[in-house]
Amino acid sequence: QVQLAESGGGLVQAGGSLTLSCAASGYSFSTYGVGWFRQAPGRERELVAAISWSGGNTYYADSRFTIYRDAATAYLQMNSLRREDTAVYYCAADRLPDFTSETISNRFRYRFWGQGTQVTVSS
Repeated sequence: QVQLAESGGGLVQAGGSLTLSCAASGYSFSTYGVGWFRQAPGRERELVAAISWSGGNTYYADSRFTIYRDAATAYLQMNSLRREDTAVYYCAADRLPDFTSETISNRFRYRFWGQGTQVTVSS
């Protein structure tokens, strides 16, 4: 079992930056792929970035974001934030069968989720 806890969200002005953290407990985390998702009010939860268990593969829905990890934590660095980035951001982890876009973007592929952290971008 893995437990995930996000932190680092908050209120930021448009054009600013934030780095979100996803701290994991459980010895299996280092063998799991990680996805960062976000959900804005009235919208579907969507993938914004993903990283493979080794860190050798990454995916970005937006080039303003950077995902990286170590053995116990995954990070999402967000630059040049816009109002439309306002959402609750979630990290998710699981042992993924591959790193295709179909797999990593499917939220049902991830068994373990954090509670989410709110990011609000003001103009």
